[in-house]
Amino acid sequence: MIELRDYLADLHIHIGRTRLGAAVKITAAPSLTMNAIIQFATATKGVDMVGVIDCHVKEVIRELEEKIENGEAFQLEDGGVQFPGVTLLLGTELELYDESCKGPIHVLAFMPTIEKMKEFSEWLADRMTNASLSSQRIYENAKIVQLKVRELHGLFIPAHVFTPFKSLYGKGVTSSLTEVFDPKLIDAIELGLSSDTNLADQIEELHAYPYITNSDAHSLEKIAREYQIIKMKHPSFQEFKLALQNKEGRQISSNFGLNPLLGKYYRTICAKCSGQIEDKECPNCQTQKIVKGVFDRILELRSANEKEIERPPYIHQVPLQFIPKLGKQTLKKLRQQFGTDMSIIHSVSREELVRVVSEPIAQSIIAAREGTLSIDAGGGGVYGKVAQKKMIKE
Repeated sequence: MIELRDYLADLHIHIGRTRLGAAVKITAAPSLTMNAIIQFATATKGVDMVGVIDCHVKEVIRELEEKIENGEAFQLEDGGVQFPGVTLLLGTELELYDESCKGPIHVLAFMPTIEKMKEFSEWLADRMTNASLSSQRIYENAKIVQLKVRELHGLFIPAHVFTPFKSLYGKGVTSSLTEVFDPKLIDAIELGLSSDTNLADQIEELHAYPYITNSDAHSLEKIAREYQIIKMKHPSFQEFKLALQNKEGRQISSNFGLNPLLGKYYRTICAKCSGQIEDKECPNCQTQKIVKGVFDRILELRSANEKEIERPPYIHQVPLQFIPKLGKQTLKKLRQQFGTDMSIIHSVSREELVRVVSEPIAQSIIAAREGTLSIDAGGGGVYGKVAQKKMIKE
């Protein structure tokens, strides 16, 4: 009998710079290099599998090939690149421009091997302006892109599907993914930071797909702010694929994500004064220029009946960086004492915490674990925040 284990995976991490200093994701921190991602994910965050979604870039591919040649990593027979302590899945994020789209749509594509990613990279190079950068515009029929990914035995996943900009439901379609995509060629749906399972399942056409929850990290500290626990034989491309298909005992065991209130786009915001609004017009500015929040967009799209869908548990999480008064030095002390962030967030007791941090911070970490923190909702590109007044028991 095959022994299966739970592994922690964050599958949407950007590279900020190549080893030679060239920009990849321009808006990402320069410290987000391949080496730094591997080291930080294992030693600091406690992640077993990372998806680096800029692997179409030729310089990134060359770096991976050299690491394999030097014995620093090796390709797994069933897909993925194995580093000490962590498996890397080869991914890319694309910004699709299809004449059927109402606006650009970000999608993720994962390939099993470097060879397949190189082939996909060459195919993309003819369809985008600058293949050395992340999340570049690709002018192609979306279904043709899906078919190419399937031809290369890859996985196709619409990214952060509800965010107001550059996403499937945010700008891409009026009401249905079928306006753009072939639904049979979608392998999963990435929810994004401002939504969760309960919100997404209000849209009936999404019931057919597994959900994944990833950090979309633009800095090292944001790695694993969202992730999933996946039951697999070992972390690899094919094992992940089986988990998405819920086959042979492989499965997504649970999703961990921000409470949607903490997301940058949960509530609708006036684009002029940044006030939260409930209607199509701001009562303060009398303007209709708004940034529609995920919550309100999902209400517009709502189509599902009350039928309950069998899903893995979705566990709301508050990253340590959101805890009030938990600064860099305090976080450093916690990591020195308890190891990875996963240990601190999920398992270190209150009694152990107060030996290192103040009582209020310890209480906040435990309250975050128990889901009892009070949160002020975010929107319009500004993260929500923990409300300090209700944080500590009297």
